[in-house]
Amino acid sequence: MEEHGSEQRLAEFYNRRAASGWEHPLAPRRVEQCQRFISLLKSERRHNVLEIGSGTGLDGLQFLRAGIHYTGVDLSEEHVHRSRAKGLDVSVASARQLPFADGTFPAAWTMSTLLHVPATDIDGVLRELVRVTAPNAPIAVGLWSGEDVEVLNPEDDVEPRRFFSRRSDATVRQVFGRHGAIEDFVTWPEGAGEESGPGAGNWTQHYQFLILRTPASPK
Repeated sequence: MEEHGSEQRLAEFYNRRAASGWEHPLAPRRVEQCQRFISLLKSERRHNVLEIGSGTGLDGLQFLRAGIHYTGVDLSEEHVHRSRAKGLDVSVASARQLPFADGTFPAAWTMSTLLHVPATDIDGVLRELVRVTAPNAPIAVGLWSGEDVEVLNPEDDVEPRRFFSRRSDATVRQVFGRHGAIEDFVTWPEGAGEESGPGAGNWTQHYQFLILRTPASPK
């Protein structure tokens, strides 16, 4: 399963899908949480955000339109191409080794991306994310839930299929809590259409949204 969770396989899948022109619309609840996060950033005078997993740039545009300086990274070259076409500053990079100095960003945002990171690697990725963000920075994270299993997506009809590490609410709290303080944790049920998640009905799942506040001083 570790091989199935490789970044190369994931990049290949999203390159193929992005090249087809497919673009999943943002779920209304996700847009709502993004606007809440933007309000938080403005209230704390944070004017710069890093996104891990930019996708085709739909979240990035929300930050840009709100006057927040935006930087994004993604494994997929096609995602980067489409994001740049929208005027966004995005580059190809891995969350396992981010090309930024310590404490560069006052905030970070990552939706439906860290669920592709295997349990064996998630702590290293979170340490890297904390490294490039400032002390006491808010990091917003969105995930699709599960029963602590690692699987390939049954709805993907071409290879390589996407790998998911599907974590329970308790596991998410435990894992992310090792890297800072969980300041907010909300969930909402999977819906249809824009509110649907991966799996095409094969899984029982809900969306998990949390804000992780990094330690007040670097570890």
